[in-house]
Amino acid sequence: MAKRLPVYVLVILSLALTCTATTYTVGDSAGWDISTDLQTWEKNKTFDVGDVLIFQFSSSNSLEEVTQENFNTCNTTNVLKAYTNGNTTITLTKPGPMYFISGNKLYCLGGQKLQVNVENNQAYSPAIAPEAASGSNLPQPSSKSNLPTSSGVMLMHGGWGTLMSVSLGFIMAIVSS
Repeated sequence: MAKRLPVYVLVILSLALTCTATTYTVGDSAGWDISTDLQTWEKNKTFDVGDVLIFQFSSSNSLEEVTQENFNTCNTTNVLKAYTNGNTTITLTKPGPMYFISGNKLYCLGGQKLQVNVENNQAYSPAIAPEAASGSNLPQPSSKSNLPTSSGVMLMHGGWGTLMSVSLGFIMAIVSS
């Protein structure tokens, strides 16, 4: 048992270090609803890349991700993404502001909209490549984003990293016994 103690400590530390994403239920128990004071709900929260927002709403409502301009005017006709399934999970994959409104324009005008400012959590954001010196003949970088997809972010937060740590810990425990 004494031989296994360091292995168990290693596994527990690995789990603690890899599980840092926060999951937020938007509006808490009231959910994504016209009666929820969403501005007060988000006021004292810090959102980082890798965090998860859970929107819970009835089938008579919807959720739309929009631009800042559409957020300000409650424009529901030109949206980035639309969600209608009632329980929507969104992983925050890049830093910067994100804007969400109700698909019902009257609800949006009544305050059912949410702006979250996602911070660049250095522990989970990709390194930025240095810019080429002026006059250099190096090719310009691709316009494609190097940010992980939502499934990739989930793997970093308790997915493959944690699975590998736990697997290695158990292998070490078996080998040392």
